Amino acid sequence: MTELRLGRTYWFLQNIQAVAGGIVALVAAHWLAPTAAPLLAVWLIAWLFNAWLAGFDTPATRAVVPIIFGGTIILLWEMAVRAYAIPTVILPAPSQIAASFAANTGILWTDFVQTILKGALTGWLIGAAAAVLTAIAIDRSPFLQRGLLPIGNFVAALPIVGIAPILVMWFGFDWQSKAAVVVVMVFFPILVNMVAGLRATDAMQRDLMASWAAPYGAALWKLRLPAAMPFLFNGLKITTTLALIGAIVAEFFGSPTRGMGFRISTAVGRLDLPLVWAEIVVAALAGTLFYGIVALIEKKVTFWHPSQRN
Repeated sequence: MTELRLGRTYWFLQNIQAVAGGIVALVAAHWLAPTAAPLLAVWLIAWLFNAWLAGFDTPATRAVVPIIFGGTIILLWEMAVRAYAIPTVILPAPSQIAASFAANTGILWTDFVQTILKGALTGWLIGAAAAVLTAIAIDRSPFLQRGLLPIGNFVAALPIVGIAPILVMWFGFDWQSKAAVVVVMVFFPILVNMVAGLRATDAMQRDLMASWAAPYGAALWKLRLPAAMPFLFNGLKITTTLALIGAIVAEFFGSPTRGMGFRISTAVGRLDLPLVWAEIVVAALAGTLFYGIVALIEKKVTFWHPSQRN
């Protein structure tokens, strides 16, 4: 109990200047900009509470602090839209977005299946598998290492707005063309990480496998692939967001009457900004879940790596 009191006292002394500055700013806002005063008050109270909670390094507080932070942003967003009467076509309030989300769940689910599950996920799986196999071939062949990687860097620098229309014309307007765009976007980041991972083994370890007369397949399975796993998952996590971006942007260049990119472009044309933001929310939630699943698999596969140790 004494340590807890000392910790609270130390926290207060550490933040007393910031607290005083916040109070002064709140008073000034009350006189100079009365509309902004409630926003500043909510921000100050939430910041103080969150800063106090962050001082307790427990699993519960580590989960609660980001929730409070995100809730504060949404609350300030709602208050600002109402206080300043911001038009819906400029920035809809979170309550309007939530109402549009609830009213269009069927449309949002159809777009999610078309864009995320069919386009982004399929393209990501194909691109990741092709990148891993190509990296193994490059690791096996110095010729491919010198010839393919420079070409890969060149293709990776191509803008998506340039290759997406071409792939749409090649593969049609359905999800297959979006998956092809995703394959191009995710292939080379995963390839570069995987090649670096296969080279990450120590020279003494490789010499030891050679002294045992281990064939390349055995050395790959028992030495090189385990060493490459942290690099591979780094590339997989990076490309989770690239896959979503690629699938959505590709739909702007032609798609059936469904899909997140199609819905965003048509909703903007009708000035239905709450539906646009509802699609953005779906994409953000899907991207967060996608990244979290890959990170969870990484934790299970690379439990031995120092980055996964508590």
